[in-house]
Amino acid sequence: MEKKKHSTRQTELNVKVEATLMPFLMDKMGGMTRTSVKQLLSNRRVQVNGHIETKHDYALNEGDKVVVSSNAGKKELKHPKLKIVYEDDDIIVVEKLCGLLTVATSLNSHETTAFSILKQYVRQAEPRAGVYVVHRLDRETSGLLVFARNQNTQQYMRDNWRQIVSQRIYVAVVEGLADGAHVNKDRVKISVNADGEYTLTSYLTENDATKRVYSSAQNNGGQLAVTHYRIVKHNEHHSLLELHLDTGRTNQIRVHMQSAGNPVVGDRKYGSGESSPLDRLALHARILEFRHPRTGRTMHFETPVPRKMLAMFHGK
Repeated sequence: MEKKKHSTRQTELNVKVEATLMPFLMDKMGGMTRTSVKQLLSNRRVQVNGHIETKHDYALNEGDKVVVSSNAGKKELKHPKLKIVYEDDDIIVVEKLCGLLTVATSLNSHETTAFSILKQYVRQAEPRAGVYVVHRLDRETSGLLVFARNQNTQQYMRDNWRQIVSQRIYVAVVEGLADGAHVNKDRVKISVNADGEYTLTSYLTENDATKRVYSSAQNNGGQLAVTHYRIVKHNEHHSLLELHLDTGRTNQIRVHMQSAGNPVVGDRKYGSGESSPLDRLALHARILEFRHPRTGRTMHFETPVPRKMLAMFHGK
């Protein structure tokens, strides 16, 4: 006998004054106990402005919409190399660990990627649902990525990426002191401002056969690439940098730091060949901030700097 499908009932609640989620739900849901509210949250039955929220101390603002569902939401994604940071009906923001591709490099590839993991995840609830790539991180780079939930959002974010992204900050550990003393002037131009921020500018071209990217200080027909960085810490052998990009070219940070004479630690493709104290590429996409494609709200996300990278500067 075919099982009856139970329809999902939803209770919509409008936030009129600032509050935190736990007391708000206890007040609005007919005197529910703290234990009952915690069960709602742990069962992923509460959404705030379209995204599932599980934190009891989540801060609500005037104008927010809270929706409580009678059925549990789709199961939480549990994968050793990918964690969902935020999701709603338009976007999914994830933190990717190093070693995982953003998306397959060929149509016939069966390799697990961030894209394939997310596609399987969204299809738990909707078998025809999809996810769409907005931008990428190199396989060896860890950190924040945003995917679109539909093609219109993907197209909008791709077409307006430079206008809607207000912060995209990386951290990296590089070899030596990154003060511009060893820059290859044929490959990249370097300047430093009064605040100690360095700027690297060059033109990048990719060799289709080798998949290596090459840098030229002169306009050789390549793509303009601009990287800014500041030195956060340094010791005798390495520098910890905070970087942000005016452009987002393939392997841009790695090629620019190689050209500056300070390759990223652990970079087997563009590195110096020196033995690495880490078992990974020391490059992490730490902060991503952008304007939401539908609501226009500023969405700000941060992840901690990997502990192994920070450990190289203990006591410094």
